[in-house]
Amino acid sequence: MSNPRPLEEAYDMSGARLALTLCVTKAREGSEADLDALERMFQQLGFESTTKRDPTAQQFQEELEKFQQAMDAREDLVSCAFVVLMAHGVEGRLKGEDEQMVELESLFEVLNNKNCQALKARPKVYIVQACRGEQRDPGETVGSDDIMMIAKDSPETIPTYTDTLHIYSTVEGYIAYRHDKEGSCFIQTLVDVFTERRGPILELLTEVTRRMAEAELVQEGRTRKVNPEIQSTLRKRLYLQ
Repeated sequence: MSNPRPLEEAYDMSGARLALTLCVTKAREGSEADLDALERMFQQLGFESTTKRDPTAQQFQEELEKFQQAMDAREDLVSCAFVVLMAHGVEGRLKGEDEQMVELESLFEVLNNKNCQALKARPKVYIVQACRGEQRDPGETVGSDDIMMIAKDSPETIPTYTDTLHIYSTVEGYIAYRHDKEGSCFIQTLVDVFTERRGPILELLTEVTRRMAEAELVQEGRTRKVNPEIQSTLRKRLYLQ
């Protein structure tokens, strides 16, 4: 009988770390502050980082496909990829600089285990700073704990959609907030936690959620609450530093 795998198994992060940021800055005041913070974070965490400002809907797709093709053409090991998507949006879609919409699912498919050989069985992290609807959360006096499911490992084959982490700035159906000078609470908090703390990424994201849940945002004189949403099919622990 074979021995069970250790529970603490982690992804091999000894290879290249790559990041692509696609950000619509048009009519999104404060986005430059977020881009600066992300660049600082990627530099500190040892990522090769590329940024494209004001992509059209079609360019969102094209830039991701170029990112995938460049990765698959590399001869060295790629350990991890981050993709940051920042734009106006509704649930499941982002608005390009040209006001046209692109489906998030079509963007996510580009780097899955089937379509990107360099990242097969390797972690793919998507950070999405965009509205997912029109609702606003005034907050409640008590909250409940989030539940995360970690996909089970398989020794011989892996599903197409494992090893992926989606981090949304807000939950489905709700708007995301952004300060016109300081940037978004979500990106700024995420950068602070990822650069200040060590530990597996899901643990860090719990801290991001805690800090955002404690924050009081004021919009049009009314207090609002906002929290990120994390969807994970990671099979191992992911350590960034």
